[in-house]
Amino acid sequence: MQFMIMAYDGTDEKALERRIAVREEHVKGVEENVKAGRHLYAGAILDEEGKMIGSMMVVDYPSRAELDQWLKDEPYVVGDVWREIDIKPIRVPPIFM
Repeated sequence: MQFMIMAYDGTDEKALERRIAVREEHVKGVEENVKAGRHLYAGAILDEEGKMIGSMMVVDYPSRAELDQWLKDEPYVVGDVWREIDIKPIRVPPIFM
């Protein structure tokens, strides 16, 4: 099942510091999930000045429960980077697969 994740960083003055502290671990996990076919694509959410304020991901997990299990260990969740996460089920057309 495919899902769109919109995850917004905290807005406090330590938000960028937290992101940088766990970024390498986050990227490593994303690379593993791309190879496994679970993460289809992603991008940074930017504000009007081009500052990163969050992440957008399209993922493919067998169930919402398995997606939630991944999120429990995701470095941006554990590291308190993502403070607001919105998840919606979606269907990616075959042309984009």
